[in-house]
Amino acid sequence: MNSILITNADIYLEEGVLHKGYVLIEDGKIAEAGQDPSHIRTDGITVVEAETGSKLIPGFIDIHIHGAAGADTMDGTPEAIHTIASVLPAEGTTSFLATTITQGVKEIEAAVINAGKYRMEKSQPGEAEVLGIHLEGPFINPSKKGAQPEKHIIAPDIELFKKWQAASGDSIRLVTVAPEQPEGLPFISYLHETGVVASMGHTDASYEQMEAAVKAGARQVTHLFNGMRGLHHREPGVAGAALLMKDLKAEVIADGHHVRPEMIQLAVNAKGSEGIILITDAMRAKCMRAGTYDLGGQEVTVENGQALLEDGTLAGSILKMFDSVKNMMEFTDLELKDVIRLASENPAKQLGVFDRKGSIARGKDADLVLLNPDIQIAATYCRGVSGYALK
Repeated sequence: MNSILITNADIYLEEGVLHKGYVLIEDGKIAEAGQDPSHIRTDGITVVEAETGSKLIPGFIDIHIHGAAGADTMDGTPEAIHTIASVLPAEGTTSFLATTITQGVKEIEAAVINAGKYRMEKSQPGEAEVLGIHLEGPFINPSKKGAQPEKHIIAPDIELFKKWQAASGDSIRLVTVAPEQPEGLPFISYLHETGVVASMGHTDASYEQMEAAVKAGARQVTHLFNGMRGLHHREPGVAGAALLMKDLKAEVIADGHHVRPEMIQLAVNAKGSEGIILITDAMRAKCMRAGTYDLGGQEVTVENGQALLEDGTLAGSILKMFDSVKNMMEFTDLELKDVIRLASENPAKQLGVFDRKGSIARGKDADLVLLNPDIQIAATYCRGVSGYALK
């Protein structure tokens, strides 16, 4: 791999901002970061001198994304995963969880086998890395199905999950589940014991049932406020539990359609910047024109920035991660340094990969996003290789 020296940018480190600093990339890793690069011999090194006022931030990690650019995880082909991984760097995403949807048992099995194999054999520097799989459904509550096809919803099943996990090469890292469903709590306990994140979503659980889920090992809530029992003054529900329980990280879709900006600020006030994870929940229509697309065998119409089923139900999003980051700075009182935590650090910690992802620090993967003075993505590096450059 070619060594790269990025200079003259404000470097957003874990402990603060290094103004007009540098980062040296060697063998796909961050070799060093500092203020004065004059000691570095540049023979054979690609030097990138950023425009004054540029910012270098860690790459984003999208733990909930179904597809993009016409491809979907459920397509079950290496070409589909490659398409998704190839287009994500343009929005600053350098790693992701390939996310499934509620479908038949055989269709889900084919999708997890394909995504797991791609993760282990085909994921390359220069494209967003497949960190694993997010199994969204089929273990959810039909009453909160959202855009999940009801006919394929089933009760949580440990033996079936074991089969899928083995087939995926132990690639399933996150599972959305409704804890109130039959065998929901034992299923959550099993996930927790085996190092898989249990995320409460598409659920009508009561506050008390959420308490039991957290006691069993639940550590996350899927797309806060969407597909869940809402907040009520006599029944805090899933949303209230998500806001109050510090053990739970909350996914947020910050596209302005799924959740009003005021509610996102409420979540920030309750959870702080350490309690929220930005996601896109994007489907195959992201990066595509308005029109009609497929999601889990259902027809989805994309227009005016929204993806909708025929009955008007939101069906995922076409949100790009960097737009989510910018929206958070508009919708809330958070600054860039805070929002980076939501998009990079928090998901890395939640998935147990913070030792190599989620921040700019020596020895970590060189997953970096260079922003120009106009706050546009000028370049994205995925494990030290350029994955996107502004033309």
